[in-house]
Amino acid sequence: MTTRQPGAGGYTLLEIMVVVFILGLLVTIVAPRIMGRTDEARVTSAIANMKSIEQALNLYRLDNGTYPTTEQGLEALVTRPTAPPIPKAWRSEGYLPRVPLDPWGNAFVYVLAIPQRYTLKSLGADGVEGGGGLAGDIDARER
Repeated sequence: MTTRQPGAGGYTLLEIMVVVFILGLLVTIVAPRIMGRTDEARVTSAIANMKSIEQALNLYRLDNGTYPTTEQGLEALVTRPTAPPIPKAWRSEGYLPRVPLDPWGNAFVYVLAIPQRYTLKSLGADGVEGGGGLAGDIDARER
């Protein structure tokens, strides 16, 4: 190991290697935790968006007696539907400012099965129905 002369600047190779090793160790410990949080945040955001849509759907139903049809879709919460059944008491300001997309940039799936029962879900990271993990569907009724 070399010794420094008083007033000489710089670091030895050993000091630099120790710092690089410590930084590498920190990255291997911290990075997986940070990366996993991004995916969790997207799922949490999808759930929050669906809860907001559900509230708007429930207000629509209170005003009009039924949920929007599958054909009218979630757009019925933003602009007054022109396809039957035309809502009688649709709010002039709408129920949502805009129809949100899920955190992966895909449209939420809305299907009215019977007049008082609907399905609302995100298709997950892959945007395809089915799958598991991050690619799995996120159903509003299951949360």
